[in-house]
Amino acid sequence: MEEYVDRGIFDKEPFQTFDQKGIGRLFSTAVSLARSVKPDLKLGICGEHGGDPTSIAFCHSQGLTYVSCSPFRVPLTRLAAAQAAIKASGHSLTQDK
Repeated sequence: MEEYVDRGIFDKEPFQTFDQKGIGRLFSTAVSLARSVKPDLKLGICGEHGGDPTSIAFCHSQGLTYVSCSPFRVPLTRLAAAQAAIKASGHSLTQDK
C-alpha cells in the first residue's frame, strides 16, 4: 500500500484511514438509515480504522457510539476521541491566554 500512497493513487493507506469521500458517504448513509429506524442504536467501528485519529474524528461527526482498536492504540485513540469531542463543542484545542 505504501507504494500506492507514494505514487498518489491513494492519499492515505485505505486499511488505516478510510476514504471519507467514498466510504465516508456510504458510512453516512448507513448511519442515517439505521438511526431513522432505531434512533438509540449503538453504532461503532473496530480494527485499524477504530484507532486512526482521522477516522475517529469522522466517526464522531457521524454520531457513532464507540470505536474499538488494538490495545497498543488505546492511548492515541482516547486522545483523538477527546480532541474530536472538544472540536465539536466549539472549544479550542490550544490553551487560551
